[in-house]
Amino acid sequence: MSVRADAMPDAGTDPLTPALPDEPGSALSWRGLSGAAPALALVRAAQTHTAPVLVIAQDAREADRLEAELRFFAADSDLPGYHFPDWETLPWDVFSPHQDIISARLQTLYHLPAMRRGLIVVPSNTLVQRLPPAEYVRSRVLLLAQGDTLSPEAMRTQLEAAGYACVPQVLEHGDFAVRGSIIDIFPMGSDRPYRIELFDEEVESIRTFDPDSQMSVERVERIRLLPAREFPLDEDGIRDFRQRYRAAIHGDPGRSLIYRDVSAGLAPGGIEYYLPLFFDHLHTLFDYLPPAALTAWMPHAQAAIDQAWEQIQHRFEQRGVNPERPLLDPDSVFIPGPELDQAAHGFVRVDIEPAPDADAGNALCQPPPQLLLETRQREPAAALRGFIEQFPGRVLFAAESAGRREALRDELQRMGHRPREVEGWQAFINSEHTPLVSIAPLDQGLLLPSAGLAIIAESQLFGERVRQERRRQRRARDPEAIIRDLADLNQGAPVVHEEHGVGR
Repeated sequence: MSVRADAMPDAGTDPLTPALPDEPGSALSWRGLSGAAPALALVRAAQTHTAPVLVIAQDAREADRLEAELRFFAADSDLPGYHFPDWETLPWDVFSPHQDIISARLQTLYHLPAMRRGLIVVPSNTLVQRLPPAEYVRSRVLLLAQGDTLSPEAMRTQLEAAGYACVPQVLEHGDFAVRGSIIDIFPMGSDRPYRIELFDEEVESIRTFDPDSQMSVERVERIRLLPAREFPLDEDGIRDFRQRYRAAIHGDPGRSLIYRDVSAGLAPGGIEYYLPLFFDHLHTLFDYLPPAALTAWMPHAQAAIDQAWEQIQHRFEQRGVNPERPLLDPDSVFIPGPELDQAAHGFVRVDIEPAPDADAGNALCQPPPQLLLETRQREPAAALRGFIEQFPGRVLFAAESAGRREALRDELQRMGHRPREVEGWQAFINSEHTPLVSIAPLDQGLLLPSAGLAIIAESQLFGERVRQERRRQRRARDPEAIIRDLADLNQGAPVVHEEHGVGR
């Protein structure tokens, strides 16, 4: 069943709550959502729906933007939110994803099957990747609590089998270190590392610690350890890989770098594209979802999947000639379109569509206006002044940082307004004052005349040039820890600079 409708309900009901399909397999189109309105509608849907909402973005850039907007609108609710990130590698690249990416993916895969409500954002090209079976992630989780019995040597063996790396000093996800009766570990899916202190073979205490200063911080009762990879590299996993490799790929396996490294217990760069050789069967992301989950497709997400397959085919033809890295058939590594459609068919579906030009000025949701500050004009903020004076409701200005917030305040005060600061969306909704200003990572504004609400983002005032690329959050580094790391390097060794990339 398919239904097409405006995103927001008729007058007389809550203008911020979207309509939802009510039967598994049914579909509905939300039309007329502009700016940040799709994120607001998705948060409201997740608050009322009885299962999680999977949001399929066009690409990684849109996924990052959506994640920031969803966090802003859901900040005062108890909605759990996850981002299932892209590997940030091209098909059949010869290097593997960053450990932080693997950590975020494994955390999402672990929580998804049991989620009762919440939001998950995934780029469309990531949706076509085959995934390890759900039972693999679930069966490889290790729970550890204060008072448990633990052998350091047995723990070392178990962690190495799960893909963790034994290092002198724990700094990032997937690291662990054993120093006598102390075990440091940075579990996948965790935002902080842990220090396990043993008395004989009993867990005496578990504390978090700062990876830069190596100082213990806070005591916790128990921790959960996820596997460090999306595939097993223990004895059984290596044996199964070797058997499936010889059955799937013709020729002498001894010539293959991939086969030799895995046989030696190593994980070569790009091993993720040989995932089918580790398992009897693979899953899609839809296999991890609870049955009543809602899938929301952003504009152009379906077209982006078709483009992803064009790239997959091109890369397969380009890279399938190296005898040291023979490639598996693309259909075994990625999910063809018909199979993906079949996997998504059993879920409630919402297609988010932009408003036709003829309907762009509908009373429910309008495109955010351009209110550029024309610095060369006699009155640079004339458009902004006119909007504030004519808009019949409350206005929130979203600033990227505290400095830009103060700059916006100064500009508004020159116009005769005294803006107040609020902490977020719910505080804006509850306030009767206008205009208001808040620090919020919004790239797009929001205009809901029927609700009397407007959000003005910086891009509406200063243009697209003020937008900043959002990267993985960097931890502040202790200079002494950096010097200790440099002491381990030799002249000519490859290094990765935080800003300039790979060098020697």
